[in-house]
Amino acid sequence: MVLHALLESTLVGLGYELVDLEISGRQKRLLRVFIDKPNGINIDDCVLVSDHLGKLLVVEGVDYDRLEVSSPGLDRPLKREADFLRFNGEKAQIKLRVPVSGQRNFAGILRDVKEGWLQLEVDGELVSLELANMDRARLVPNI
Repeated sequence: MVLHALLESTLVGLGYELVDLEISGRQKRLLRVFIDKPNGINIDDCVLVSDHLGKLLVVEGVDYDRLEVSSPGLDRPLKREADFLRFNGEKAQIKLRVPVSGQRNFAGILRDVKEGWLQLEVDGELVSLELANMDRARLVPNI
């Protein structure tokens, strides 16, 4: 997606990571941009990025009605292999597109990622899950 690439390159230049992009609405087009950085996000980061992206989107001629910029939250989505590596040792919930051993939903501790396969510790045993088969993956908040 062209918009995704534009936002990602812009955010990297500002020192942020593009975690996710949601586009919703038919007549009133809402763009939700989820950002992160190593020490976390605060309201000042959201304001700075929102101001910058607002100007960029006008210059690039992107049609939208509302822009929201926020942190990914405590239950951060995991999308890329780098996300799984970064949060190694954390608990996650995984939903697969195609069942593995009759199961589509898994909860466990992220252990390793190699060549497109995630090692997830579930009840003390390692389960191998293909990243390409993941529908959704989110961290489980540690509160």
